[in-house]
Amino acid sequence: MNNIRRIRAGWLIDGTGRSVQQDAVMLIENNYIQAVMPITGDMPQPDSDLSDYTILPGLIDSHLHLSMSGKNDPEIRTTQLTAPFEDVKDIISEHIRQLLAYGVIAARDGGDHYAHALRYKQKCLIPGEFCLKVAGKAWHKPGRYGSLIGRPPSQTLAEAILTHSDGADHVKIVQSGLNSLKNFGKQTPPQFSSDELSRAVETANHLKLPVMVHTNGEIPTRIAIEAGCHSVEHGFFMGEDNLRQMADKGIFWVPTAYTMKAYAEQLHGSKEADIARKNLDHQLEQIAKAKQFGVLIAVGTDAGCPGVHHGAAIIEELKLLMHAGFSLSEAIQCSTLNGAKLLGLKDSGRLAPGMKADFIAVKGTPACLPDYPSFRFSKETSQKKPDDTHSYHPAAFL
Repeated sequence: MNNIRRIRAGWLIDGTGRSVQQDAVMLIENNYIQAVMPITGDMPQPDSDLSDYTILPGLIDSHLHLSMSGKNDPEIRTTQLTAPFEDVKDIISEHIRQLLAYGVIAARDGGDHYAHALRYKQKCLIPGEFCLKVAGKAWHKPGRYGSLIGRPPSQTLAEAILTHSDGADHVKIVQSGLNSLKNFGKQTPPQFSSDELSRAVETANHLKLPVMVHTNGEIPTRIAIEAGCHSVEHGFFMGEDNLRQMADKGIFWVPTAYTMKAYAEQLHGSKEADIARKNLDHQLEQIAKAKQFGVLIAVGTDAGCPGVHHGAAIIEELKLLMHAGFSLSEAIQCSTLNGAKLLGLKDSGRLAPGMKADFIAVKGTPACLPDYPSFRFSKETSQKKPDDTHSYHPAAFL
């Protein structure tokens, strides 16, 4: 019996950064893509005609915090940070629903103080519903920034990673402080020495756990790069030398630029808003240089920060990449193929033979993207039928 289904796309963005394909058809069998090819006159009629849609891979958010919301109310934020798991699990479920609503099918969590996201993955996540990679609790130096998302080690950092990484998909290390909204470009000292971080990464490698490092500023970032981290998170004010080193070593960068745009909008009219805007402008300059140098960039939103909402923020991050000089296809690559590589998802991130048939469809031409009105998933428009033998996300964004 032939289980192949034919999906016609008016426009197709495959996730590799290549130009948009027009009038393409995907052949799907048993949940996987068998072929992607141009439409010809002698082809059979498609099973699903999405000729007025743009099809692209499901999106990936490579940096967020599922236990926190983007709400600005200080009381709500404080309550969330101290809430027990029984309360937080519903918040996480809602955030996953919001992510799926915007076409995000996978995410990497950067940690929370009580490891609620890790527990949620172990106890509540429905298999096949959403792909989630978790850190559990991050590591930070005693007395330094990081308690919001983790804890300090009670032994050496390497020893702590060796004995306290059960269930985690990766290790999160906090290597610097936050970016100042009072003094533009202010940099904080590194939290861990070169030797401490190198031993920590070596231990994580032994456990086959990638290391994501929260770091801003030139010196903290240089130490993280020299230690062999797998990704630099944030990386504000890290400088050209570090960018070049990352390009040479194939280290991913997750810039989380939208956080500063959100601060600037929330604090409108204040000195802090002006600094946030300058921070953003500087980060966009670094992103443009990273593109020039060939740095691997993955889209991460830091959703859970004030004003940075799960799902919606990925659209804002894509717009900022394009503002920094990326084409639409290149920006999509950062949120699909690059994200899949960073998360270790070998059969996701692009629309090509052998890949999972996870895709989203946006009504209209690519010119609508990513700044498209109501870029939301509508279940009512799903093309999936009960007897389908494949699993894909034909999300119509109306």
